[in-house]
Amino acid sequence: MPRNEEKPQTLTKAPSEEGASHAPDRQDPMLKLENITQSFEGREVLRGISFSAEKGEIVSILGPSGCGKTTLLNIVLGLVRPTGGRLVYDGEDLTRVPMEKRGFNIVFQDYALFPNLNAYENIVYGLRNVKNRTTDAEVKDLVKLLGLEEHLQKKIDELSGGQKQRVALARTLVMKPRLLLLDEPLSALDGLIKESIKARIKTIARQFQLTTLIVTHDPEEALTLSDKVLIINEGRIAQYATPMEIVSAPANDFVEHFILSQLTIKRDNIYKLFEGSGR
Repeated sequence: MPRNEEKPQTLTKAPSEEGASHAPDRQDPMLKLENITQSFEGREVLRGISFSAEKGEIVSILGPSGCGKTTLLNIVLGLVRPTGGRLVYDGEDLTRVPMEKRGFNIVFQDYALFPNLNAYENIVYGLRNVKNRTTDAEVKDLVKLLGLEEHLQKKIDELSGGQKQRVALARTLVMKPRLLLLDEPLSALDGLIKESIKARIKTIARQFQLTTLIVTHDPEEALTLSDKVLIINEGRIAQYATPMEIVSAPANDFVEHFILSQLTIKRDNIYKLFEGSGR
C-alpha cells in the first residue's frame, strides 16, 4: 500500500505571473474555443468543438481512447494547428500563434524529467535561458507548496511516482505559464498518492488563479478534480457541465453509460466489499 504523502502547503501570496496581469472583474472567459475542427488525411477527428473556461477553473477533457481528447489538448498547446475554428485566450486570437509564443505549458504523462539531473536541477532547468522569470524566493515557495524540500538532491530514479509528478509540476510552474495543461497526470499513481496530487493541483489552480486543462480517461478522476468536465465522444462534445450536473442530469445515453455506469460499478463493488463488516 502506498504511503500517505504530506498534505499540500499553502502560500500566503501566489507568485506574480510575468506578462499575465488581468483585470479582476472579467466578463469574457479566459479561454474560448470556437467550432474547432481537425482532420488528418481526410479523417475527421474533431467536429465543431466549442467551450470556454474561466480564470482559475480546472476543466477535464474526458472520453474513451480515440475520441480526440489528446488532439484537442495539442491544439490548445499549439503543437497542432486546427483545420477550422478559433482559439482565443484572454481576448487574443491565438489560433495561428506558434506554441513557443503562447506561454502555455504542459506536464506530460511520463513526466519527461532529465534522469542525469537531480530534482532541484530539473525544477530550475527552464530558467537557465529566461532571466528574471522567477526569483529564488518564488522557487522556494513552490518547492514548499509541493512538499519537495527533502527530495531536492535526489536523482530522478530515486523518487517515487508521486514525487516525480510533483517535480514535473514544479518545473512547469516556475516558468509561470498562462495556461497549465496536464496529460493523464494521475494515470501512473495509486491510492493515497493520487489523492495527494489531486489536492495539490486544486491548490495550484486556486492560489495562482491558473486556468488548467486536464486530459483523462477516468470518470472518477475528472468528476472529483474538476470545476467542469468536457466529455467527448467520436470527436464531438457529448456534454460540457459541472460534475454535479453530469451526475444528476446526463445529457445522453453515451454520458450515462460511459460515465455513470463506471461509477456505479465502482460504488457497488465497494459496498459489497464491506457487506457484513459492521461498518
